[in-house]
Amino acid sequence: MNWGVFEGLLSGVNKYSTAFGRIWLSLVFIFRLLVYLVAAERVWSDDHKDFDCNTLQPGCTNVCFDHFFPVSHIRLWALQLILVTCPSFLVLMHVAYREAKQQRLREAGGDNYRCIYPNPGKKRGGLWWTYLFSLIFKAGVDVVFLYIFYRFYRNYTLPRVVKCELPPCPNVVDCFISRPTEKNIFTLFMVVTACVCVVLSLIEAAYLIGKRCREC
Repeated sequence: MNWGVFEGLLSGVNKYSTAFGRIWLSLVFIFRLLVYLVAAERVWSDDHKDFDCNTLQPGCTNVCFDHFFPVSHIRLWALQLILVTCPSFLVLMHVAYREAKQQRLREAGGDNYRCIYPNPGKKRGGLWWTYLFSLIFKAGVDVVFLYIFYRFYRNYTLPRVVKCELPPCPNVVDCFISRPTEKNIFTLFMVVTACVCVVLSLIEAAYLIGKRCREC
């Protein structure tokens, strides 16, 4: 992991964000990304290896694990973090496009070139819409993944014992999840931080719209 690249991207996104956007970025990179990299991956590293069922029937343990864990928490979180952070980089790309266009006009017109973007990072015109879309998209991604987690793992919690009667299991067997309490704590932590990020994105969107209405 090249932390210098992440630091550069974070400073670039912070440069063009509002106060609410800076708080959102801090939550994502400190309380979600770092927790994911430092702790969450280790907690779920033994989810399949230590999923034990009280039967020796070949294939029963694998079938039951696949039924109760259709998608790993850790992979869903990774996809969620990727989709949530991409819109912020889209804003950076839009600003970079404005700066490149300004540079081309400067090279073509010399000292008398027409300055169309006095401040390329100012949220006006297309950049305002790009920023607003990024906020709505980020909030929507978090809401969708919260719903997916709720559908796969009811109430966002894992039971200590699950009962499975799927073929080729000979009868109803008890299966035991490794470290369910620790996993439930991390799951609830990620759910709460995602909810806070959704609220911050919606507040920032309302702030941008309200500011534009006052200016108009």
